[in-house]
Amino acid sequence: MFVEITKDNYEEIVLKSDKPVVLDFYAEWCGPCKNLLPILEHLALDYSKNIVFGKVNVDLEQEITENYRVKNIPCVIFLKEGETIQRKIGSDSKDAYENAIRVLI
Repeated sequence: MFVEITKDNYEEIVLKSDKPVVLDFYAEWCGPCKNLLPILEHLALDYSKNIVFGKVNVDLEQEITENYRVKNIPCVIFLKEGETIQRKIGSDSKDAYENAIRVLI
């Protein structure tokens, strides 16, 4: 359902993807990140045929985190053809995330 994005697979999964990508920047210690997870999991089940869902651990993948200028988490970035289309910082409703996903497809 989610692919853990690392510096080793980032280019192949994110930049070379033929599908839009949703990247969830998170940390294990982040309470709001844990609260957001069920929403993203539900959306991943609904849209995984058309969209790649990836998770980026900001503590382990600092280079990717800095590349996207992520300063606050949770941060979800919506990409199409490797370009950022939208970003959502903090928790929001399922509808808000679903609307952002619909723009991608």
